[in-house]
Amino acid sequence: MCDYSEKKRRFLEEMNRYAREDVMVAFSGGVDSCLLLKGACEAAKATGKKVYAVTMQTRMHPVREIQEAKRLCREIGGHHIVMTVDELKEAGIHHNPVERCYLCKRHLFEKIKEKAAELSAGAVLEGTNEDDLHVYRPGIKALQELEIASPLAQAGLTKEQVRRLAQEYGLATASKPSTPCLATRFPYGTELTYEKMEQVEKGENYLKTFGLHNVRIRVHGGLARIEVDKEDFPCLLEHKEEITGYLKSLGYVYITLDMEGFRSGSMDVEILNDGY
Repeated sequence: MCDYSEKKRRFLEEMNRYAREDVMVAFSGGVDSCLLLKGACEAAKATGKKVYAVTMQTRMHPVREIQEAKRLCREIGGHHIVMTVDELKEAGIHHNPVERCYLCKRHLFEKIKEKAAELSAGAVLEGTNEDDLHVYRPGIKALQELEIASPLAQAGLTKEQVRRLAQEYGLATASKPSTPCLATRFPYGTELTYEKMEQVEKGENYLKTFGLHNVRIRVHGGLARIEVDKEDFPCLLEHKEEITGYLKSLGYVYITLDMEGFRSGSMDVEILNDGY
């Protein structure tokens, strides 16, 4: 197995290769895409080529993320482009199908590829890392079909190693928690609406005011199941009355704390058990 220094070398080589022509980075503002953009901009300094950073403005991600992406892009570099999309209307995912991530990724990256062709960018890069290849990520199939490059995964960099390299570059997002789309808070097969997702966003933003790091509200009808890191359980219990009151004011009937704590992809358990 390659050590970190070898993976880092591979990543830098990949970025130098892509920088031989103008390149486009799918830029969400998370640690993966920030490292990718930084690597592309550093490599482009030697070639004089342009680096475009494309952020998709969508109501399926927390509102604050678009402003954060704009700020981070100014700090890192690159020509920032914001494209507005309506996945619920355009990608056919109203009922949160099991293949939601595939359909959504396919739709988004088709638009990004069109923009890249319009600007004569040679390649489109995105931030899948090595760890993503070993969990349920149906969107990766869409990336492969569209020939989107994933330099972090190609170099074998894990999430922990991505954070380490981001820290070496001095990126502020090195320790930033992941912020997957709000549709991941709902069971597959249930109707998605922007109103429901905005309700979740408000609830999670409120919980974060208590200084919590990883926060998810998983919604099962009128029940809000809270996931936080286990070390944060005492904080939630200390403020249980305020938290319960606020979440009920948003329309939830039952408020529960998941005793397993925060875990990425907890809504995928049932479909994985079914053999997907």
